[in-house]
Amino acid sequence: MSHLTSADLLLGVLFLAVTAYALFGGADFGAGFWDLFAGGARTGMRRRKLIEHAIGPVWEANHVWLIFAVVLLWTGFPAVFAGVAATMYIPLTCAALGIIGRGAGFAFRKTSDTVGRQRIFGALFAFSSVVTPFFFGAVAGGVASGRVPPWTAGRGDLLTSWWNPTSIATGALAVAVCAYLAAVFLTLDARREDPDLVPQMRRLALWAGAATGVLAAAGLLVVRLDAGWLADRLWRPVPAALIAASALAGLASIGLLAAGRYVAVRITGGLAVAAMLWGWAAAQYPYLLPPSTTVSGVAATPAVMRATLWAVLAGAAILAPSLWWLFRLFQTPVRDSSHRAAEGDR
Repeated sequence: MSHLTSADLLLGVLFLAVTAYALFGGADFGAGFWDLFAGGARTGMRRRKLIEHAIGPVWEANHVWLIFAVVLLWTGFPAVFAGVAATMYIPLTCAALGIIGRGAGFAFRKTSDTVGRQRIFGALFAFSSVVTPFFFGAVAGGVASGRVPPWTAGRGDLLTSWWNPTSIATGALAVAVCAYLAAVFLTLDARREDPDLVPQMRRLALWAGAATGVLAAAGLLVVRLDAGWLADRLWRPVPAALIAASALAGLASIGLLAAGRYVAVRITGGLAVAAMLWGWAAAQYPYLLPPSTTVSGVAATPAVMRATLWAVLAGAAILAPSLWWLFRLFQTPVRDSSHRAAEGDR
């Protein structure tokens, strides 16, 4: 078995950033999904208030993970960065516009003083929250199915690289995953902020979990038909074990939701999504751009890799405690001491 190189280590850090963005940023996008389907201005007011309270303090901070991943890809694997950017600039531009529109809509809705303006900006926030993860998922599907060449081999097709069966399946799965994560997180937030919404959010989380499982299973079939190279590698021991772990964590999450264990289900829900992502990564490794572009073949020089890893360690020493403190401040409920003893995991 070959030893891990600095390029492998940097790739691992990069995918940790992708996973963090999928979990935390994905939950924020999913909150916009439930905002979109909350109902009219009056009937959906309480759910939208809950969403604003839950994501308001952290929705911008979670984009740190996306920026971090992009910088690592650009620095460590420039030919891959250039190839993806050149071939996928249509969906990437749409995703970037979605992030901008989502932020503008969320911010301006809170400051608008008329119902009409609130609806306009609310629609911008919610619609952008749905289409942005779709485009990110479509890019991932195009890369995984071998439709993106490295920069040195020219540019791939600007349309079919991201509008193909695998990309559509992964885009739809990305939207479902975001909706599922958001519903799981919002159920606990509802228990703390608006207990009357708990049954509604739990029901939505159960439905979203079931839909995510169905789309994941359908996605495996689509990959088999459209990207046989990747489908064969998904059933190697490590990817298959991670996919099985994802399925088991998903089933456990549904059971915990039904039992009302809203703290524990955050852990199992996150594990289900993370294991699915790492199963894909394990299946594709060592290829960054299938079927021929390997990690070692396009990595930057060892000196650049080592310098980048040291910079990551120094940055993590500053960033990690800051993010931990931010989440601790805004996720710790404020309550009287008389209520602390009575409230457990339920």
